[in-house]
Amino acid sequence: MEKDITIDGQPLHMEITGSGPALVLMHGWGCNLTTVRSIAAAASATHTVYNLDMPGFGKSPEPSGVWGVRDYARVVTRFLQIEGIHNPVLVGHSFGGRVAIVLASECDVEPDSLVLVDAAGIRPKRPFSYYWRIYTFKAMKRIAPIVLGRERAARKIEEMRGRRGSSDYAQSSPMMRAVMSKVVNEDLTSLLKDIKAPALLMWGEDDTATPMRDARLMERLIPEGALVSFPGCGHYSFLDNPGQFAAVLQSFLGSRLKK
Repeated sequence: MEKDITIDGQPLHMEITGSGPALVLMHGWGCNLTTVRSIAAAASATHTVYNLDMPGFGKSPEPSGVWGVRDYARVVTRFLQIEGIHNPVLVGHSFGGRVAIVLASECDVEPDSLVLVDAAGIRPKRPFSYYWRIYTFKAMKRIAPIVLGRERAARKIEEMRGRRGSSDYAQSSPMMRAVMSKVVNEDLTSLLKDIKAPALLMWGEDDTATPMRDARLMERLIPEGALVSFPGCGHYSFLDNPGQFAAVLQSFLGSRLKK
């Protein structure tokens, strides 16, 4: 079943499947609810799955301003309050994992449990060359309008963004580029110790976007964190090995029902 609601002026689209306790599923950046339908299918065997199109993706319009992770968490919190959903399982892939971390550590949600799938949230270790590119780009933004004029400078800067940015960045609208720039610079490491719910971390061992060192750090810092990794899988472990992923997820969800 598809459903649309408006939360404080922000439309939110979702698919609802299954029956049983509530499970909220949040996709990664540049994706939408269709990307994680295989996770929804596995979870809906035992749970009512609310598979969200996060604002700015799929059928949910962009936010009106430059949101950070906590703005996304606020909308999900309000959604839970409006729908009368208590103690949900929170499942987040990549960027959705960022939102899940904030929800489980700072918001009035009290999740039953948490499933982080190749989740983002740890500030990456970057080489000097990365920071050199950042600083030269910022310098270019200041100097170019003086040297080239405002219009030519704007075109030149946009060309540089396209060459240097990620594919997610290049394919985003100006608003979502600004949101992405804000979101990726939010380091959530300090919040991990405040997650009280049991947390299952599911990771592809060949993930280069959110590498295994991030998973191990999360497992160490989350008080009830447990890591399961999948050999030969990348950032979309649930697509690379759907059978084993579903089996592990269903085993974890089943164990929570028996508590």
